[in-house]
Amino acid sequence: MSIQRLGSGPRMSQAVVHGNMVYLSGQVGEGATVADETRDCLSKVDKWLAEAGTDKSHILSVTVWLSSMDHFAEMNGIYDAWIDPANPPARAAGEARLATPDFHVEFIVVAVKP
Repeated sequence: MSIQRLGSGPRMSQAVVHGNMVYLSGQVGEGATVADETRDCLSKVDKWLAEAGTDKSHILSVTVWLSSMDHFAEMNGIYDAWIDPANPPARAAGEARLATPDFHVEFIVVAVKP
């Protein structure tokens, strides 16, 4: 079975497709608020899923890392409006120190191709 790598750089790929499975790297965003960062992250998730041949209705699992659990409600306000309510994935959220202090939210997504 072939492996397709999307958005590859020297350290990582933004997405890897193996068979009908799609694995996204951690997606971070930019913005003045956690809500803005979350919107930007989820926009990137949409982009990479589309490039891999799928969409958010085919997400199996989402892992959310927050720089502080104090951001949980703000992130969820955006996430809840974005996710396909007919096909909610399994999800976990936790607190972690992210790559730089500028990042407050990161999404790791696993999906399937239809």
